[in-house]
Amino acid sequence: MTPDLAAPPAPADPALAALATLAAPGEPSPDVPSTMDALWMPFTANRAFKRAPRLLVAAEGMHYTAADGRRILDAVAGLWCVNAGHGRRPIVEAIQRQAARLDFAPPFQMGHPAAFALAERVAALAPAGLDRVFFGNSGSEAVDTALKIALAYHHARGEPGRTRFVGRERGYHGVGFGGLAIGGIPANRRQFGAGLAGCDHLPHTHDLARNAFSQGQPAHGAELADALEEIVARHGAETIAAVVVEPVAGSTGVLLPPVGYLERLRALCDRHGLLLVFDEVITGFGRVGAPFATRRFGVTPDLLTVAKGLTNGAVPMGATLVRREIHDTVVQGAADGIELFHGYTYSAHPLACAAGLATLALYEEEGLLTRARAMEPLWSEALHGLRGLPHVIDVRAMGLVGAVELAPRDGRVGARAFEAFTRCFAEGVLVRQTGDVIALSPPLIVEESHVAQLVETLARVLRALA
Repeated sequence: MTPDLAAPPAPADPALAALATLAAPGEPSPDVPSTMDALWMPFTANRAFKRAPRLLVAAEGMHYTAADGRRILDAVAGLWCVNAGHGRRPIVEAIQRQAARLDFAPPFQMGHPAAFALAERVAALAPAGLDRVFFGNSGSEAVDTALKIALAYHHARGEPGRTRFVGRERGYHGVGFGGLAIGGIPANRRQFGAGLAGCDHLPHTHDLARNAFSQGQPAHGAELADALEEIVARHGAETIAAVVVEPVAGSTGVLLPPVGYLERLRALCDRHGLLLVFDEVITGFGRVGAPFATRRFGVTPDLLTVAKGLTNGAVPMGATLVRREIHDTVVQGAADGIELFHGYTYSAHPLACAAGLATLALYEEEGLLTRARAMEPLWSEALHGLRGLPHVIDVRAMGLVGAVELAPRDGRVGARAFEAFTRCFAEGVLVRQTGDVIALSPPLIVEESHVAQLVETLARVLRALA
């Protein structure tokens, strides 16, 4: 697959022209910043990074260009988001056209055509009934939107006491206070307190003792969904608004759902009148070989959150897909005027909508929403070929997402995987490290030669770590 790549336009402003030299591929960048003190970097060891920075200055297809001119194979699609590869001409040109025609439109009491067109396109990819779309700017905002909609729905139907939420251990739902509260990563909450009150957590499904080196979905663990019964018994179903989970937990190490787990969770939510929310910020738009993981697994939630691949990462955007009955209950049941007091200045931003429409058209044209399913056998076999290398205690793969889990060093959780990450980058491959897991999610245009390079580099690094 040879994507058509966009050449950057020549900037007229001299200041912008100077910045453009950063994007010259194949040669060292002359404009590496002389100081990095002003920028406080997110989810980064700032002191360590600024002692030995890893700077990216350009991107094209499957590769980044580092500041020293080296080509870096992108094995993580940027940050789970650049599904069609970098610098795709149709997306770049759509953004340029939109910026020239309509750069911003207020989303409150006003609209623009691209917003309605994109909502229709997104809804058409979802399971039947999930056909109302609320736009935001990130996965974090999409999740907080879903929580608010769940509360508004129960309030509109006469059950305002349903205010509790159930998340899952090792779940990641962004960095808003709502997402932090239902998320199951203690480190993300340690500095900020409890956040949203009234949240419980199901046990995670990661079970190395029974499921290590499973091919596809692990066989054991569906019964872990039954912990929801204990939470219902403790608080009463009439106090719980929704259960929020990732079909595949990405940021905490690519945790695949056990066979039957999601089905059981859906049945329990139906039994107790709880809404089920799937966070598909990572799995949406082809990552597991279907438009959404809900379609791959055949389990339909009541709300579904997306972001990342919605615009191929080109412009920030998120969305919350909502079952029509939920939308109608809130909207039709309200008095005249605003029905849901929620939204963002940049909801359905024109540039984001243009990027989204061009991205979805590109996915359709190139078959990228299902390509991961065709690549899955090759991808899975290649990753499982790392079994037996030093420190490898598990390999997980589905679609075009994968994980290689390493045994932690004594008293230094994450240190071994972080060293693997930095060594891979030095050898020309960008992977992602989370705890002691090397997480992988290449652009969906990946070819067999890229998979071979990735696996060979990772194998070489793991041997060196021994």
